[in-house]
Amino acid sequence: MAPWKRPHRVAPLTYKTCDQDYLMYLFQDQGKGRLDSLEVNPRSLNPDIIIQRLDHLDGNIYNLSKSVEALHENIKQIEYDLKLQDNSKTEVCQADNAKEGKKILHPLLYPDSFLFKCWGTDLKEEEQTVVQNLFIKYGHNVYLSEWLPLDRPIRDTRSLSCITKTYPKDLLTLSVVLIFLNEALSIILCAITSIIKRTPSHLLKENILVDDYSSNDDLKEPLETHIKNYNAKHPGLLKIIRHQKRQGLTQARISGWEASAADIVAILDAHIEVNMEWAEPILSRIKEDRTVIVSPVFDNVCFDNFELIRYSVAADGFDWALWCFYEALPDEWYALNDEAATVCAGNAWQCGGKIEVLPCSRIAHLERAHKPYLPDLSIAVKRNASRATEVWMDDYEYMFYFAWNLRHPGIDFGDVSSRKELRKKLGCKGFDWYIKNVYPNLIPLPNVVGYGTMKNTLKEDISLDQGPVPGNTPIMHPCHAYTPWHIFYHSAGEMYVGGLHAQWDTVDRCLTDPGNGDLPVLEQCDTAVNKSLNLHWDFKQGSAIIN
Repeated sequence: MAPWKRPHRVAPLTYKTCDQDYLMYLFQDQGKGRLDSLEVNPRSLNPDIIIQRLDHLDGNIYNLSKSVEALHENIKQIEYDLKLQDNSKTEVCQADNAKEGKKILHPLLYPDSFLFKCWGTDLKEEEQTVVQNLFIKYGHNVYLSEWLPLDRPIRDTRSLSCITKTYPKDLLTLSVVLIFLNEALSIILCAITSIIKRTPSHLLKENILVDDYSSNDDLKEPLETHIKNYNAKHPGLLKIIRHQKRQGLTQARISGWEASAADIVAILDAHIEVNMEWAEPILSRIKEDRTVIVSPVFDNVCFDNFELIRYSVAADGFDWALWCFYEALPDEWYALNDEAATVCAGNAWQCGGKIEVLPCSRIAHLERAHKPYLPDLSIAVKRNASRATEVWMDDYEYMFYFAWNLRHPGIDFGDVSSRKELRKKLGCKGFDWYIKNVYPNLIPLPNVVGYGTMKNTLKEDISLDQGPVPGNTPIMHPCHAYTPWHIFYHSAGEMYVGGLHAQWDTVDRCLTDPGNGDLPVLEQCDTAVNKSLNLHWDFKQGSAIIN
């Protein structure tokens, strides 16, 4: 098979600002516990909010001056979309095309596809089919990625204080590990190119690709040819490790780390583009303190038009189900009045060390619309999370099983004895110390006496569900496995309905009886207590629940 070659012409980039349909898709997936959108800050996808936050973020006007060109483009696009919000998609396309002269518009073959919500209005019908098939296979717009230059310029999303910051020249060397499974070749090449272009050559020792047993033909001989071409220009810079069977994300990372030869290892997805001076903040901080694990700030590359969306700096946190999410920055960080200051992620190890987010290190991450492989990740995720729980959470492990609605242990998590021995050898502190001293956002619920689902005894495929959100009316709904279906019964008689939060900054909802003969309603539990609502229920297995 001949090596893959990039076309030299440029594809049309006709699109409008992404609409709210895809945002709702992301929110729904989060409610279902999907992995796709966990690291997304959906508020950042709204241009109005981007402008508002830039305008009011502690009066830091220098952000506006740095991003003025991009903001002007966003403002013009927003104004344009508002004028056309009542028009049909065809009318929007006609208005766009009028700027470049009259063009022939083709029928939209896939009106329900998220790919064509914001892009591709001028594609011919046969092109639409090709594009849609690639989108289904990869979860993003591979057709467009094959037209874009590998070294395409991207907007510098750092603040002015980061741009003017200087770093020592004598930093440690860096190995960059890119892991992939059946990734689009053009995406991998773009990641490699950005790393070579935007990392000082005296710091970048090697770029290691780890292939977790891909089956795509273009990731075999064609990729090998590209690696040879890169190494012809940069001798010995690129290496590739190929698993002989599928071993998963964690083992792929370990394989890359084991093969690395530099002082410091950065492990990334293969669908990224590093931004300007991304490596220097990382290497400089670790030089200061080698016990720190650092994370860059990840911006978003839209899956459809490859537009770069700047994300706000945030702290990394997690909930009782061990899902990662973004938290608001602490007051202590704002008090520093320095946007270049590192952010403590609230995620320090029980064995010492800490995790920090570096606002001056920026990496653009391509967010897929859907996972093209392993549509159901729940088994692997539950197994990995269960292993972490059994090793580290001590007497608080029950909160993890509550959050996942699992029996204890509920899933075969394998042998963790070696991990427990390592913890003992390192003299690590307990999880009780951790949530009291490091991460008090997590609130344990020791008095939950029953949890699971509430089925109708007359029709057992119907269960109690929290119902639509926003809204406060619980419903009977065909049974499913998602969090709106979960029920937690407290020893005091309170009944939590829906996904369990048990965090200081989020509120759980309790089933209450209005007392006037109407249907039960869901109220925030703290509000129900303050209002002295009827929120205590008598419950016996197999019997009716009575307020």
